[in-house]
Amino acid sequence: MTTFLFGAHSMIGWSLFRANPDVTAFGNGVGDSIERGLRLDDEPAVAALFASSTPSLIVHAAGVCDVGTCEESPEFAQLVNVEGTRILLAHAPPSARIVYVSSDHVFSGNTGGPYDEVTPPDPISVYGRTRVAAEQLVLARPNTLVLRAGLWIGPSSNGRIGHLDWLRDRHRRNLPMTIVSDEHRSAVWAEAGAGRAWDLARSPITGIRHIVADKIVSRPELAAYLVEHFSIGAAFTLQSRHDRKAPHLGKVGLVTRYDDALASPLPSVLP
Repeated sequence: MTTFLFGAHSMIGWSLFRANPDVTAFGNGVGDSIERGLRLDDEPAVAALFASSTPSLIVHAAGVCDVGTCEESPEFAQLVNVEGTRILLAHAPPSARIVYVSSDHVFSGNTGGPYDEVTPPDPISVYGRTRVAAEQLVLARPNTLVLRAGLWIGPSSNGRIGHLDWLRDRHRRNLPMTIVSDEHRSAVWAEAGAGRAWDLARSPITGIRHIVADKIVSRPELAAYLVEHFSIGAAFTLQSRHDRKAPHLGKVGLVTRYDDALASPLPSVLP
């Protein structure tokens, strides 16, 4: 099976690449074994790629994921997250299975959940709305799967993104850290999340699937645990989501309505 992975330098994409380095991977970085940079919103480049390649499985983990950046530049978010997805779908081989890695940001967390695969999305940010729009494009095509995940905890491609590396990097540079006090999410170890994602990608399952943890955790609980577990030594302050400039989720506990082996909850990062 020839597999293409797009977005290999994103937080989740990097975990997927580390778990399966034999795929043909595309990212936005240089100097590693990832194939090359390719922007999905560059339609001539995407068309040329698929004119010469016919992968049987495509995993799409690319996109701009920073909520603040999307709020400040909604046109950019639309171009990368939605138009890039449209271009990929337009030029990918009709026979290819496509798996789109989405986010729990399609939900607000304002209702407290829980949120399963049939819960209507209610995003509160530009980022979340672009995720919903991209999902709709993907699901309109046969043989596609949308994966929604919460927080994946593990190393990042550049040592700065993701909750763990953000704590390490800010502490190393002696920069202040503020954690949202009233945000609750599903959080799993990146290795476990990547393993489950690849199992789902290689399965015949279509539609929407949630990658869930066995419990939901608050961001302060998570940060405190990571600081202690990895001996980071960082200190942080707390601030309510309502006092933050960019929209932050409330209580988004992902659950699943399925009961097969690929739907079982993964262990939460917090023991």
